[in-house]
Amino acid sequence: MADIIKNESLGADAALIVRRLAQRFGELPQVVAVVLAGSRGAGVSDLESDFDLYVYTVNAVALEFRRALLGDAAEIDNRFWELGDEWSEPATGTQLDIMYRSPEWIEDQLDRVLVRQESAIGYTTCFWHNVVHSEALCDPRGWYRWLQSRVSVPYPDGLRRAVVKKNWPILRRNHSSYRRQIELALKRGDGVSVQHRVTALLASFFDVWFAIEKQAHPGEKRLLTHLPEPWAVLVRAVLDAQPGTLLAKIDSMLDRLDERLVEEGLLDPVGPIEMQPRR
Repeated sequence: MADIIKNESLGADAALIVRRLAQRFGELPQVVAVVLAGSRGAGVSDLESDFDLYVYTVNAVALEFRRALLGDAAEIDNRFWELGDEWSEPATGTQLDIMYRSPEWIEDQLDRVLVRQESAIGYTTCFWHNVVHSEALCDPRGWYRWLQSRVSVPYPDGLRRAVVKKNWPILRRNHSSYRRQIELALKRGDGVSVQHRVTALLASFFDVWFAIEKQAHPGEKRLLTHLPEPWAVLVRAVLDAQPGTLLAKIDSMLDRLDERLVEEGLLDPVGPIEMQPRR
């Protein structure tokens, strides 16, 4: 088990709590690894960050064990996103999000991007980043160490092209592109729809940007900290734009993205764009 007290982002009390939980889970025969992930595992947390613990198990961890371990105040068996439990340790206020995964599932997610080179609409490589930037607290069989070594590889060129092919057209090329949907929502005065489509546009923008830079996607938090300042300025301009300037700010950001794609040989500068006319 790793000595997580050495991580300066953890208080000593919190570190002991996390280590105790990892040890208890690690004593179960079906558990192959317990991993500290998220911003705590990556060393970029703040005081409001919770602790993301991933329990990789070949069979389900019994609800009775989880309730006895975490107590009555814990939310047990949440199934809104990944299967998990959430808990706030009363004495220190330490927030924990414990998620349960099968080794086969995460291996398939990694094969999807690194072997089959399949893209998604936004967040294509988040699980890859999650695994690489996590810290094994309990790894008795060496499986997680093997998994991390297996995926410590350069960003595949075929995956770069797949991410661009999947995400770039829906930014503003297609008739039903995000830009077009935002334009129509602005005309309707539909602020909720504008917010929804801007969020989707940024998700695909970041997926393309990280692919261009050959970086695994770090997830939804603190994304601006990963951008060089000129790029962050363009994104902040979209976030801060008023309705009358929003489309122009989006176009400025996407124009620069197109330039980078051309520079990288990922976009044909003379090919048809079929972009909606700007207004």
